[in-house]
Amino acid sequence: MDAMVQTDYTAHLDAKNRLTIRGAKYVYYQVKEYANGCILLEPRELVRPKEISQRTLKMMDEAVANLKQGKASAPLDLSEF
Repeated sequence: MDAMVQTDYTAHLDAKNRLTIRGAKYVYYQVKEYANGCILLEPRELVRPKEISQRTLKMMDEAVANLKQGKASAPLDLSEF
């Protein structure tokens, strides 16, 4: 076995054409299939880091609109923090 390879086994497709990855460390993978037959699996997270959701952006827009209309509470005293 190659020094960089941690696991080495033969896998096959099941009756529903699924391939099982033994001991998978991630739930989602990006799959790239190349013309030469190589398949590359890269672990993926479904939420992009440092991205603000559409729901949060909508809430921020509403808050700014309320502020411009004068719908705001009195300033908070944060000096003790």
